[in-house]
Amino acid sequence: MKTEKQYFDEAISLKTYMDQMESHKENSQRIYEQFECPKDDEFIELLKTVKPEILVITEDWCGDAMMNNAILRKIAEAADLDVRAVYRDEDTSLIDRHLTNGGRSIPKYLLLGNDGEVAAKWGPRAEQLQDYVLKLKESLPSEDAPDYNEKQKEFISRITAEYTTKPEYWLAVYEDIRKTFLPVLQNV
Repeated sequence: MKTEKQYFDEAISLKTYMDQMESHKENSQRIYEQFECPKDDEFIELLKTVKPEILVITEDWCGDAMMNNAILRKIAEAADLDVRAVYRDEDTSLIDRHLTNGGRSIPKYLLLGNDGEVAAKWGPRAEQLQDYVLKLKESLPSEDAPDYNEKQKEFISRITAEYTTKPEYWLAVYEDIRKTFLPVLQNV
């Protein structure tokens, strides 16, 4: 069985992944161009010092990946990190080791320690946004309802529009990644 480090070594850069996107490319690029990492920042300085490798499990059709990967790329550039991406569906054995509530939810970010082992995981969504999305999903009809597909499309359109236009969502993603990875970086 391949290790996460082996997946990382064989993966493409996050920039290459974003350049090759077929779905959501323009939206992801817009977020990437507009988002600026906060200036504080102990987090970026620790990333620069520790230099962890981060493996992204993703697919370009995913709306959460569209937004979150653009934010992670900005973090990586600010800290001069090597962040690489693998496609979830090309080899599901990796994502199956990192399920979210039993599902293959993406994106998933694996912070690798100096030993190549997973030191921390983040994803697929910032906690604040997870609460919001779950609340919105409550208004969807059941999957067997005649209008389910129409309502699902409306839901996806709404979320996509919000993800691409609300800087407060981008900051929530940044802060949630920071909250997850910072304690691990401080103990290296």
